[in-house]
Amino acid sequence: MSRPRIVIVGAGFAGYRTARTLSRLTRNKADITLLNPTDYFLYLPLLPQVAAGILEPRRVTVSLAGTLRHVRLVLGEADDIDLDARTVHYSDPEGGVGTLTYDRLVLAAGSVNKLLPIPGVAEHAHGFRGLPEALYLRDHVTRQVELAAGGEDPKSCGARCTFVVVGAGYTGTEVAAHGQLFTDALVRRQPLREGMRPRWILLDIAKRVMPEMDEKLSRTADRVLRQRGVDVRMGTSVKEATPTGVLLSDGEFVDTRTLVWCVGVRPDPLAESLGLPMERGRLLVEPTLHVPGRPEVFACGDAAAVPDLTKPGEYTPMTAQHAWRQGKVAGHNVAASLGRGEPKPYRHSDLGFVVDLGGVKAAANPLGIPLSGPVAGAVTRGYHLAAMPGNRIRVAADWLLDAVLPRQGVQLGLVRSWSVPLDTASPELARMPGGPEKAGAEKGRGTPERPEQREARTAPDRAGVSGGPGAARKQEAPAKPGPAAVPGALEEPHAAPVPGASDHSRSAPEQHPPAKPGPTAVPGAPENPKPAPSRSPAPDDPQKPAKGSEGDS
Repeated sequence: MSRPRIVIVGAGFAGYRTARTLSRLTRNKADITLLNPTDYFLYLPLLPQVAAGILEPRRVTVSLAGTLRHVRLVLGEADDIDLDARTVHYSDPEGGVGTLTYDRLVLAAGSVNKLLPIPGVAEHAHGFRGLPEALYLRDHVTRQVELAAGGEDPKSCGARCTFVVVGAGYTGTEVAAHGQLFTDALVRRQPLREGMRPRWILLDIAKRVMPEMDEKLSRTADRVLRQRGVDVRMGTSVKEATPTGVLLSDGEFVDTRTLVWCVGVRPDPLAESLGLPMERGRLLVEPTLHVPGRPEVFACGDAAAVPDLTKPGEYTPMTAQHAWRQGKVAGHNVAASLGRGEPKPYRHSDLGFVVDLGGVKAAANPLGIPLSGPVAGAVTRGYHLAAMPGNRIRVAADWLLDAVLPRQGVQLGLVRSWSVPLDTASPELARMPGGPEKAGAEKGRGTPERPEQREARTAPDRAGVSGGPGAARKQEAPAKPGPAAVPGALEEPHAAPVPGASDHSRSAPEQHPPAKPGPTAVPGAPENPKPAPSRSPAPDDPQKPAKGSEGDS
């Protein structure tokens, strides 16, 4: 008898927990494949501390291959799922394509940045859903403070030291709280002009900070933010974004070079592309997490609308707590469908929330007990250490070092503005020069191009029948060349990169784009890699941002 084949799409909170549970329950008697764009699980709740320079980036990443025994990792993004043929078509990081066949499928693709049809936001704002975005924000904030410290124009210096965060939910609140402490630490070493101080503005259309959470937590967070100097403006949002600032809904124009978009998330568009019953972009599932009419398909996390058995008629919110617990139930029920145990419904009990506000300040309500101040800070960090599936000692060591040593306010120059656009379905991946275009207005993911289709498409070009001797030269030139990314240079928002240019080059007299630009322009990559189909989310209609995300805890 052949071994059952289990494919898990996504390694966020839900997907990682599913894989770990199945690895334990199946005892190496099933072929478990985990499809994910990166080789790590990202612990999203600590991402603001990466942006603030408290934690090194690898501290919040947990190796998939190193922690998931008997699980095969396949690097790639799912482009299309054929439910009838039971296949998952995917594209790998270098543009190749592949197909996975399954007997059981677990869809845990997670979520992406939520867009609203506000002029200029997609071009000038940056999200906060992945490690590249956190690294970019840390470098960008450091650069703005450094440029302001050495600048002569007071207006320009003021704009550079003004940072606008849109969305006062869990993520936006922590970004603003940690950001104010980070910039204050930077200016202590590089003083600004007399009377000038970094200014953080937190905006939300809601009436209070963290409206989806307990009111006592909200008041505590609001008080800490205001005491720290954060300009908290409730009932206010962005009407338009420009390269030099943002126009607010109350008519005020704020000069700034930084707009951080934390208004919420929406489910990954892969779920919607399946053509199955949906609930506000989430795949409808039974309490046992299997898809109605498809007993071999399960869904959990942000991609699934899971009935909340504690609140009849409602669905569980998109939070890390739910995704983590649903992953365990999904793993158990997949194993049960293979004859190992009995299925059980997903039922949860609220354990409370924790919000790290930087320093020794936090807001927490474990088991419904409201806490604030240093006690809440200790509980919050203790919770994160207990919840992380790895790197606990390294994270604790970074916290200790941050308490006794000054932070290192330096730019690494690893992530440029154009490589982390807001309008992307892959926030966990930084865009590469000459790489596949992952942004756009399409909701779903296209079907991958097969090798024989690629061969037929590229054959005429190789034969030179589409333009004679000059065709090769024309093919080599980029369609819309942009300025080369030079470390330390003043950025133009979303300037188009020169394919093949290095972020570490300095105004070289010649820029030689690759003859046949591939998705990542990686030496040794296939000459004719397939451009990955767009799976980027379309801008949402103006509405209240989604509550929580898989980064909430």
